[in-house]
Amino acid sequence: MAYHDKNLVICKGNTVYVREGEPVEKALRKFKKKVLESGLLRELKERETYEKPTTTRKKKKAAAKARWRKKLASEKLPNKLY
Repeated sequence: MAYHDKNLVICKGNTVYVREGEPVEKALRKFKKKVLESGLLRELKERETYEKPTTTRKKKKAAAKARWRKKLASEKLPNKLY
């Protein structure tokens, strides 16, 4: 949905404004960054296939375990060097 207010165009969603003389490649990079930050592609991938609730819970639990192991490894004292 967009509407015109004299010289101003207001759009909903991921919009990139291109300045006069700005290369298209730069505008395309800006757009890709906005789409990535919005999480639109991630949500689209999640909706492509159905995932059972048990599988979702298992993945979340595994990710939590991995984060915990990583935290413990970073807090671990170094081995003695003698």
